Amino acid sequence: MMIYLSIVLTLLSVAILCWMLAKKMDIKIILFAIGLILLYCGLMMGNTIKTIQPVSNILLKPIEVMIEQFTTTLSGSGFVILLLAGYSSYMSYIGANDITVGSLTSTMKGAKSVYLLVPIVFLLGNLLSLVVPSASNLAIILLATLYPVLRTAGMSRLTAGAIIATSATIIPTPLGSDNVAIASAFKLSTTQYVFGYHAIVSIPTLLFIAIVQYFWQKYEDKKMPEELSYNEELKQFGVSHDKKESVKVSDSKLVRFIYGLLPVLPIIVLIIAFIFDAIQGKTMSLTVQMVTIISWIIAIIVELLNKHKAKEVLKGTNVFIKGMGNAIGIVVLLVAAQTFVQGLNAIGIMSMIQNAMTNVKGAGVILPILMVIFTIVIVMLSGSGVALTFALIPLFFPLAKSAGISPEQLSVPVQLAGNLMRAVSPVAAVVLIVAGTTHLDPGNIIRRTSIPMVSGVIIMLILSFMLL
Repeated sequence: MMIYLSIVLTLLSVAILCWMLAKKMDIKIILFAIGLILLYCGLMMGNTIKTIQPVSNILLKPIEVMIEQFTTTLSGSGFVILLLAGYSSYMSYIGANDITVGSLTSTMKGAKSVYLLVPIVFLLGNLLSLVVPSASNLAIILLATLYPVLRTAGMSRLTAGAIIATSATIIPTPLGSDNVAIASAFKLSTTQYVFGYHAIVSIPTLLFIAIVQYFWQKYEDKKMPEELSYNEELKQFGVSHDKKESVKVSDSKLVRFIYGLLPVLPIIVLIIAFIFDAIQGKTMSLTVQMVTIISWIIAIIVELLNKHKAKEVLKGTNVFIKGMGNAIGIVVLLVAAQTFVQGLNAIGIMSMIQNAMTNVKGAGVILPILMVIFTIVIVMLSGSGVALTFALIPLFFPLAKSAGISPEQLSVPVQLAGNLMRAVSPVAAVVLIVAGTTHLDPGNIIRRTSIPMVSGVIIMLILSFMLL
């Protein structure tokens, strides 16, 4: 009887979450609420709930579980996410992000073949997602800066729109909040997870997608040739894709070069440290937290040397703190997801699933495929893979253990599938932004993004089985 009750409670909980994701509603409070309800259900079912701190009143145990999730997350991966958000905000404030984006997009002007630009722009867009991790924000920037260049060069609206819509996908970065959270859950450093697992699948997948983009966009352009020139587009729709003005930094090439490096400085330092560790067999003990703080200090010094206005520069450092505050929602989402999983543990469903996977022949192959399919369905309905990824993080380790595979063999496919399929969802913000700006139907944008992204998911899944 208890087994059936656990199954019913789990299915009901998942159904509520799926419905909220499909409606693009905020799921943090619901995750907390369902987690607490499941914890109390577990108590009523006679199951034991373990807490780090002893609690005299059994009715307070579920509350203590939630508090402990806050404590452990804020002192671990949550703190890293806050620091990275603060650094990204500061980079935007001082104009470093604009310089980096402008420098990279300006290289597109001299290209001779418009279709050779397709894979180049796709890979460039993914590189830029290191600086601007939000797919929507990156699309807005690229529509303002790169879209006019591509259209002037003769690229069709649909091809340019599809490339921009698929810009932020699966670039391996130790600064990604999902990578930080997953690495923390697996007791790995972020660089170990990103370069040791994520990158060996995501990099060849990105290169493969770039090739598919070239052939697919060229094939589709032949079927549906562009009818409007860029000038005709501007006249017909009465809009102007003027380039976004960069924050004035300095006319000095050296100064602009230094500012252009600042947004990716933490990544550069982490990569150097990773290579040093691999060659020397030593550990530099550089964490993402250390690198972010060091990079911020360097950025402040650069600002002081460039502007010679200490009062103004020091006042601007508050942007870092405000940026940290803006990211607290991501941290709370992570805590809410962990509370939800603790609720599933309390009603015994996790033990049931683990036992079932242990007894299934070939579970190591079946489980990743099922999880990827589940991810695709939810992302297509919700337009976002981030919330789902964070909700699944606490499940990766126990599920993988029950299936007899490493947790990375589960987390990497699910994580990459979510990020890739976002560009195929008709309700994804990035698709709607691109469609609105280019005055194209979202369905036509999705037609152009679907084959490259679906082929990416397939090759990613194959590579995950082969390389992880």
